[in-house]
Amino acid sequence: MRVPRLFTSHSLACGQFLELEEAASHYLGKVLRMQPGRELVLFNGQGGEYQAQITGISKKQVTVAVGEFSADDRQSPLQLELAIGVSRGERMDWVLQKATELGVTHITPLLTERTEVKLAGDRQDKKLQHWQQILVSACEQCQRNILPLLSEPLSLNDWLASVSAQHKFVLHHRDSRGLSDDEDVSSVALLIGPEGGLSDQEIEQARAKEFAPLTLGPRVLRTETAPIAAISLVQYRWGDL
Repeated sequence: MRVPRLFTSHSLACGQFLELEEAASHYLGKVLRMQPGRELVLFNGQGGEYQAQITGISKKQVTVAVGEFSADDRQSPLQLELAIGVSRGERMDWVLQKATELGVTHITPLLTERTEVKLAGDRQDKKLQHWQQILVSACEQCQRNILPLLSEPLSLNDWLASVSAQHKFVLHHRDSRGLSDDEDVSSVALLIGPEGGLSDQEIEQARAKEFAPLTLGPRVLRTETAPIAAISLVQYRWGDL
């Protein structure tokens, strides 16, 4: 029988009794219809995970006893930052989910020349909350215990000024270069545009900041396909795939 794995924002410690949040309680009690005595796994994104057991279920609340701690985080040894132009519809959601599963450690949504999604004020706050929940759900599924860091949307200039990765790549389908042959690489930043890609000027801005062009073959990939292909290659080359 599958043991549910749930994120909680609470601090966790062996031996404590804990009332889970409303959403987690609803999922366990109403969706899965679990009963007292059932086991689950809890993590709070700070590292490691805890065995737990349901001790009580009411209409709106599930209480658990927190048990043994495991320090396994399942983190890639590669610090990998993805900066991607915000795309429309479910494309951005899909990229965030798969990037989390593939071990990306930091995600920055970018507002670029060809970004068609407008974010400001309450709309941006709601979108960030939505994206954060996608990261949480992906970590629950793939068994990561540390959530990727999700930054607020930035302009390309602001992001370029903040990058300190050892290797920096900008996806550029009009170039012909692949990954470098360097052996000892501990951090990588990937820059990928929205629908329509980055403009020539934006690519030149990145190259002026020492971003190397990276090509993923002769075909033009969609904005939701390109980051997954690039992340997979980088993780295979320097990470844990």
